[in-house]
Amino acid sequence: MTLVVCDVDGTLVDKHKQLTAPTIAAVKRLRVAGVGFTLISARPMSGMVPIAEALGLEGPIGAFNGGIVFRRDGTIASRVTVDPVVARGVFDVIGDAAVDVWVFADDRWYASTDQGPHVPHERLASNQEPIVRDGFDDLLDHADKIVFVSDDEGLLRGLAEKAQARFGADATIVQSQTYYLDVTAKAANKGDGIAALAQALGVPLTHTIAIGDQANDLAMFARAGRAIAMGNATDAVKAKAGDVTTANDADGVAHAIDTLILGRMM
Repeated sequence: MTLVVCDVDGTLVDKHKQLTAPTIAAVKRLRVAGVGFTLISARPMSGMVPIAEALGLEGPIGAFNGGIVFRRDGTIASRVTVDPVVARGVFDVIGDAAVDVWVFADDRWYASTDQGPHVPHERLASNQEPIVRDGFDDLLDHADKIVFVSDDEGLLRGLAEKAQARFGADATIVQSQTYYLDVTAKAANKGDGIAALAQALGVPLTHTIAIGDQANDLAMFARAGRAIAMGNATDAVKAKAGDVTTANDADGVAHAIDTLILGRMM
């Protein structure tokens, strides 16, 4: 059996965070052909369940880049959280930098503000409303994910480098988008995530196909049997993929399924 493991934002859904009819139909064709399909994303569980329901997925799914492996009925197979020392340490690294802060814990989204250009998209992606608060210290001993948000690419890149230099051995610190700096547990990365999903479904990693668009997808590209980058992916991501499909706003996953996966099985 072959297993396709697909990223969500920038990959499976369009720029409006919506599943399109062609993509839903293509995933159905894939599964009818006997190819497995599942999801892995930086999203929380709450943001993945509606997609899993729309696609009729019953098997394990990876939230928080694989930090949580669960089924759409809410059953959790495994969960790892950010090391509390790391969680508090990254806040020291960030200091008073001009970034918004989001902390995901207890299946809720806590935020320093409910304003900003990316909040509406996160409402859709997480399928919940932010809980605004001034401090997060009581959450940092069990945080699933910490996100620092800024449209200043240079600032966020610099913060990422500093955080990685100090805590990269003890956490997964990566930009899931140019404007998001994500901090998750060391094991909460898409490389370990795709391995966990493949094992749960009884599929060798050599028989997996990963589809993604951002830097946090590179870890699963490195471990998958085959990697497909989206047309809207960064050049660095495309360089690590065996194939490139069309963009997410051009039903790139459907194109990949029909031409690069099923098309090569005929």
